[in-house]
Amino acid sequence: MRLYKPEVFQGSLRRKNYFEGWYFKHVPADLSDTFAIIPGISLVKDDPHAFIQVMKGSTGFTDYIRYPLDEFRWARKEFYAEIGSSSFSRRGVSLNIKSENTRLEGRIDFSKVITYPKSILNPGIMGWYSFVPFMECNHGVVSVTHDLSGRISLNNDVIEFDGGKGYIEKDWGVSFPEAWIWVQSNNFSRHEASFMLSVAKIPWLGKFFIGFLSFLYLDKRFYLFSTYNKSTFTDIQNKEEALHITLKNKTHTLRVRIIKNSFCDLQAPVAGEMSRRIKESIDSEAELQLYDRQGNQVFQDTGKKVGLEIITEIFNYL
Repeated sequence: MRLYKPEVFQGSLRRKNYFEGWYFKHVPADLSDTFAIIPGISLVKDDPHAFIQVMKGSTGFTDYIRYPLDEFRWARKEFYAEIGSSSFSRRGVSLNIKSENTRLEGRIDFSKVITYPKSILNPGIMGWYSFVPFMECNHGVVSVTHDLSGRISLNNDVIEFDGGKGYIEKDWGVSFPEAWIWVQSNNFSRHEASFMLSVAKIPWLGKFFIGFLSFLYLDKRFYLFSTYNKSTFTDIQNKEEALHITLKNKTHTLRVRIIKNSFCDLQAPVAGEMSRRIKESIDSEAELQLYDRQGNQVFQDTGKKVGLEIITEIFNYL
């Protein structure tokens, strides 16, 4: 069942007002840059198409490259997709993009891929919400963290990725939420760790609720903080220079401080159409502190090259 494989293509090209996209983030070993690429499809009546979005953190360069829908191809039983002459999988990306503003070529291979834990009742990071039909937006984590090798050339700027770190997630459905916060980092200075947080306004039976998903992967263990496992968040503050939030589950407390850096423009879906403009940073910083039930600190570290999106309307509902 595709339900238990959220990484594979979940949709159908016959659907209307639908989007699906994968988010690949790549950071070289020297942390000199961050490169993100988002392949996907947008299915709307007057403008169905495939696309690849490109982001380069050090310069703020972004581009949205459109492709005819028939240039999107995918595998049904495993995560593999092609758009134009580029391909995407859990094993790596092969890029060959030529547009008015972008000339991107090269290959990045992935190894030591850590996947998000699954069970019969929890097919992915959405937990039992995965079984709820007609969700506005569904979320999946394809790779919690993995090692990189290879290189790319973006507009004649060569980026080496040997020894770097990568991350993959995805979204599919009708629209992104009206408002949300998203944080991600797997480039920590002293630990092999990965962290993701998403807080969003979620439509529900004609009303809405504020839900969140989060994990900290540390030393081969997952610490899960999510609405569906009755975790909570408190002490949220959005200041000009930093975002603060505290997460609590039955056994641990995680204090998070995100130091904001530069933001890039990104296109996001509304009723399947990639028409919404948002801001995303891929070079912010995250300070994390994890405490056990007795208040003992069991983890403290700083993450670099952090992905960050803050749609400020979310604070109207908190």
